[in-house]
Amino acid sequence: MRSRPAAVAGRFYPNDGGRLVDTVDRLLTAARPVNESPSPVGLIVPHAAYLYSGPVAAAAYPRLAEPPVTVERVVVLGPAHFVPLTGSAVPAARAFETPSAPVPVDTGCCDALIQRPDVVRDDAPHAREHAIEVQLPFLLRVLPGGWRLVPVLVGHTEPSAVADLLEAAVTPRTLVVCSTDLSHYLDQNTAVQRDRRTADAIIARRAEAVGNHDACGAAAIRGVLTWAERHRHNIELLDLRTSADTAGDRTRVVGYGAFTVLR
Repeated sequence: MRSRPAAVAGRFYPNDGGRLVDTVDRLLTAARPVNESPSPVGLIVPHAAYLYSGPVAAAAYPRLAEPPVTVERVVVLGPAHFVPLTGSAVPAARAFETPSAPVPVDTGCCDALIQRPDVVRDDAPHAREHAIEVQLPFLLRVLPGGWRLVPVLVGHTEPSAVADLLEAAVTPRTLVVCSTDLSHYLDQNTAVQRDRRTADAIIARRAEAVGNHDACGAAAIRGVLTWAERHRHNIELLDLRTSADTAGDRTRVVGYGAFTVLR
């Protein structure tokens, strides 16, 4: 089995499996209490180092554990930070490694997706990318075993194309995870205002209101919102903070939001 090695273990999160599990469990335990709500069909969560965005991501993941959600496939969409990309890319790798356990890739779903004209199979955009990788330790802790991963990096593409990809990939036992941070490198006050507008657009499923500078995963968000609008999935905001709230400096912050996409 050809695996994609973990790229940011030891930098974004611990590179020891035991320490990683302990870290994720502490973040989940410290998260805000889960309210009664329908089981989510999707999450929108941040993807920075756990020191910064881990507490915000952890606000969403307990929704999958209480009660447990039965999931056979997890489609994780994120931006390609390091390789220019038109359309979307799935990997040839058959598993994604993490320090705690490997995550098998749903190769059958990936085989089907590359039949689309806007999807390619290419390991290069995935090799250094953290957006999908940092979600896997959380998913391993909150989902029962047996699920497979569909890793999708979204580049320059239309929201309808991403929504169509989701139509092809989503089954009744599929979870969609959109991995994205919000505003980048603004001062705290400006970031809070910008991120609030973006959060309002996400809750209202207004894909056209999410600009490229509002989130690094804007293309993925717009696609997920277009898909959610088609199915009238409600979206709930769980947490909205910045790196200044979690780890300090107020002069140059990154915004983080956690949302659930409900049935």
